[in-house]
Amino acid sequence: MRKNNKMCSRYMDEITGRILVIDDEAIVRDSIVAYLEDSGFDVIQAENGLDGVACFNSQRPDIVLCDLRMPSMDGLAVLKQINAKDPNTPFIVVSGAGVMADVVEALRLGASDYLIKPIIDLEVLEHSVVRNLKQLRLMQENLTYRSQLEKNNSVLAHRFEELRLDQQAGREIQKRMLPEAQAQIDGIEFNYHIIPSLYLSGDFVDYFPITADKVVFYVADVSGHGASSAFITVLLNNLCNRLRRNLKRQSTDDILTPHKVLNRINKELVDAKLGKHISLFWGMIELSTYKMSYSVAGQYPMPILKNQNGVEFLCGRSQPLGLFPEAEYSTYSIQLGHEFELVAVSDGILEVMSESSLDDKEARLLSWVEQGELTVENLKTLDSRSLCGRENLRTLNSRSLQGRENLRTPNSRPLRG
Repeated sequence: MRKNNKMCSRYMDEITGRILVIDDEAIVRDSIVAYLEDSGFDVIQAENGLDGVACFNSQRPDIVLCDLRMPSMDGLAVLKQINAKDPNTPFIVVSGAGVMADVVEALRLGASDYLIKPIIDLEVLEHSVVRNLKQLRLMQENLTYRSQLEKNNSVLAHRFEELRLDQQAGREIQKRMLPEAQAQIDGIEFNYHIIPSLYLSGDFVDYFPITADKVVFYVADVSGHGASSAFITVLLNNLCNRLRRNLKRQSTDDILTPHKVLNRINKELVDAKLGKHISLFWGMIELSTYKMSYSVAGQYPMPILKNQNGVEFLCGRSQPLGLFPEAEYSTYSIQLGHEFELVAVSDGILEVMSESSLDDKEARLLSWVEQGELTVENLKTLDSRSLCGRENLRTLNSRSLQGRENLRTPNSRPLRG
């Protein structure tokens, strides 16, 4: 039975493939082959099981249509051999109505469908072929996707390992840039503690003598987190080292004037267009007089000074570094006293305090400093909600410049004097 070309099956536009037809009855085989060829399939045929297996091995069809009852090698034997070669190849069995036991056995062995002879409506056959070919295509696509996914996962795992090693190296570089966690410089003790929110931190602290009677320290918080923010701390450290070298070479003494330092940092960040900004407090202490000159860029809350006159926030207000080329910074000065404590905390500490308003939080910070509770040792127990877990806090005083970096977030609030 041949089909009119104008009556091509609705399945033809959807899927095609190579079909192996194995049947010892020439009339049945020719009828099936002619119909499937008219439907647009590439059809190969074999008149017995032995030839069918040979055709399968040499031409690798997409699907096999096989009669069960054949001399020499029956359909079950063909099914076993083809399954051994490629168990994913769809195998449709065709059998007479009287051999249903063989059909059940064929399905048990892996046949994907069965049809009963005589096949009066060959569209039923075509429908079975198309359905099995679609399942085959879907399985092949899934295998391809799985293979690609495994490949991508392998590449991703390799990249993650590279990233981990890069971050580990970056963290080691950051650690080496930081000063000693506890240090004494001409009678002033410095302490700091950094708890990064990520493996790499955007927070940085440093202190060093700049002349025989002057000590410089700064506390910085780069916006954002991770590697990009950590890179800015390297840039900041490098710039500060250049200013120190310039002073030794007597090419410029900008490092002795806090607002000039901030102007230099701001210009370099703006010109670099790195999309990052820095909140920073820069201080310089004259050891002979305990007078501190300082400049501020977006630092909030302001550092807290405790001395014989009481406890208070330092005055100062200006914009973060790296945002505005026209930003202006000022140098302030204050007498510290021979017995003092200077505490600098990052704004992240405010986010974990239990007080509801900023005024109440600032008041509690003053109370902690006044009572001597805001120290590196007891930072984690200052509040029932725990002041631990983000990015940093620093303190300093004449006996104990206890610098603690703790709890910093990239969000800057308006500064208060």
